[in-house]
Amino acid sequence: MNKPPCPKCDSTDATKSGVIGDRQRYKCKNCGYHFTVAKVGREINPYYVIKALQLYIEGVSYREIERLLGVSHVSVMNWVKKYGVKAPRQTEYHPTYQILNQKELTTFFQDTKNMKGAGLVVTELGDKFMLIRWERFKHA
Repeated sequence: MNKPPCPKCDSTDATKSGVIGDRQRYKCKNCGYHFTVAKVGREINPYYVIKALQLYIEGVSYREIERLLGVSHVSVMNWVKKYGVKAPRQTEYHPTYQILNQKELTTFFQDTKNMKGAGLVVTELGDKFMLIRWERFKHA
């Protein structure tokens, strides 16, 4: 049986160290850390972690990311903290986004006026695409 990697040092050199809550407990021989095996079926697909962090960097709020990806905003906050992600803050620009399918995206790019006056990023979002634009705040 392959032993799970230590969550602290990634070493696979561990020994069994009892059972807690019906889960096998291990002790890492490298760093001495005690850990249990992660529950099967409760892990988040790395695709969603990466996509959530990309959206955060692009200026999308935690709650908006939650609505878009169906992942808890608390999870997104934890990933931001865990990976030390810092989003650049702009006071003169604000992001807006649209979810488009392939045909809508093609139509969007065919209209040249859509390419002026704002920064633009397109990212894949499952079977659709998210188009993020940064537009300057209009001062009254």
